[in-house]
This record gives sequence, structure tokens and C-alpha cells, in this order.
Amino acid sequence: MTSLISNPRGGYAFLPGIEPYSSGVIADDGHEIIHVTLAEPMPWYAGLLNVRKYLESQSRECFALCGVELRCPEPHSIGGFVDFNKDYRALLNEWDIPVDGENPVARTNVAPVVNPPAETMLHAFSYTVPAKLDYRTFVVAGGGELPTRKLERDRIVRVGETSPDAMLEKADCVIKIMRHRLQHLDADELRLSAIDVYTAHPLLQPLSDTLIPGIPAAAQIGIQWYLTRPPVAEIEFEMDMRGVQREIVVNL
Repeated sequence: MTSLISNPRGGYAFLPGIEPYSSGVIADDGHEIIHVTLAEPMPWYAGLLNVRKYLESQSRECFALCGVELRCPEPHSIGGFVDFNKDYRALLNEWDIPVDGENPVARTNVAPVVNPPAETMLHAFSYTVPAKLDYRTFVVAGGGELPTRKLERDRIVRVGETSPDAMLEKADCVIKIMRHRLQHLDADELRLSAIDVYTAHPLLQPLSDTLIPGIPAAAQIGIQWYLTRPPVAEIEFEMDMRGVQREIVVNL
């Protein structure tokens, strides 16, 4: 499914993804997306409860939540990832956030290589507020080299391989996914404000050979490289992106 779904309660539209998260979100006219990084990461469940309180303090309902960024202790098995997502989705269901059964909230969930947390932590989130801008802000969810909506090992590009050639093919797959999401969100690439790459492997060749040619804006705004692994074992390269005007840091 590549058609945008309207989420008027949240002030944004979203591109359907898989059960745990959407593929990306774009603010409705008359709204903007604000990206918030936590000054101190919090355990994901307690963190999201505090996010809801924060949104209420900003005169926003929980439906304004449109992006979540997590940090997990280590990559999950596919089964472990599915199990975690059941608990995560259950909380969103409790808040009545899904739209016609689809989860509208974009997400990134990665495992730090150095000093990983002991449990999955909330790192950042995004939400909408009423605003008058001359362009639409957006968030593209994290995606690795698994170019389908099915979480199956044999669908991972060059699964089990990490040679330079394999990593280039993986990166190329992810960049195509990012471009597809930008296109179907109807997001303006020239409005990108952050391009994030998550991998534990050398980045110079993928950056020069695939990333900048595939997403030319990276040459101007740069990228943020996080020394992390994607959330599912044997996926090796992940990206997310956003185009926002406001980035803030808060204590929850």
C-alpha cells in the first residue's frame, strides 16, 4: 500500500508500513511537526506515558504523536522483534491511535554498539502542532535492507553478508526505500533537515557511491552517522530522515 492515509485527529497523514509503525508522516496544511530529543533517555513504556503528559502540557492530545525513536540493547531475532512490537502496539491501541487498523506513528529502533542500554529506551519523538508554514514538514521512518512489509529472513538483501560489495547493495536498497517514501509522502527533498544512518560498518564508500547520488541533499546538509545496528539481527544498514523547522531538547 502506497497511498497516504489521512489522520485528522493528529494533524497529519501517513504512509502505511507494517503493524508496529508507519513508513512516514507528513503534516497537514495548518500544522507542523516538531522533533523532540530527550535530555535523558527513559525506559520506553514510562517514556511514552511521559510523552503523553508532555503533549497535554502543550495543549495537544495523544493523537498528535507522529514519530518515536527507540534504542534497544541488541538486535532482536525476528521473533523477538515481533514480541516487542506486540507490547508497543498494545499501548498505542489503548490510546486509540490506530486509524482503520493501521498504525500511523513512524518509528526508528536501533541498537547502539557502544554502551547499549540495559532495556529499550525512548530516545526521541515527534508531534504536530497548529502552525502556518509555507511547506509541509515530514518524518520518514527508519528502514533497513528488507524491501517488503513481511519480516522474513530470506527477504533481507544479501542476508548474512557484510563484504564491501554486499554493504553497497544493502545501502542502495535502503536509499531506494527512502526515496520511495519521500515520493509517496509527497515530501519535498529540498526541505530535508536531517538524514540519519545507522550501521556498524564503514560508511565512506556507501556515502560516496550510493547515498549522495541517491539523495543529493546529503551533500549539502550532511548526514548523522549513529554507530548502531538495526533492530533485527542480520539487517546491517538503516536510515531515517526528516524535514522539520523546529528541533528541541526536553526533560521528561
